[in-house]
Amino acid sequence: MFDAYANDDDVLNVQGDALTVANGRTAVRIAGELALTRDRRGLAAALALKAALDSVVARLQADPHLPAKVADEPDAKPGVIDNPFN
Repeated sequence: MFDAYANDDDVLNVQGDALTVANGRTAVRIAGELALTRDRRGLAAALALKAALDSVVARLQADPHLPAKVADEPDAKPGVIDNPFN
């Protein structure tokens, strides 16, 4: 079961790795392309995606202190590296 915003580790793969739902404490990221075909495989994929999104919606609706916007997280720590081509 996908528990939205619970950790920074869980990844749900739908139809192999056609679509990934990556958990995070401040954001859930969805990546890929998924064809929801009109068959049992498509139904299984749709249900998996729905369960993940239902978890996201439930967690967001249950938070009485939900901010208008999450503070932007900086990229990896900036710094200078030596040019490997010199």
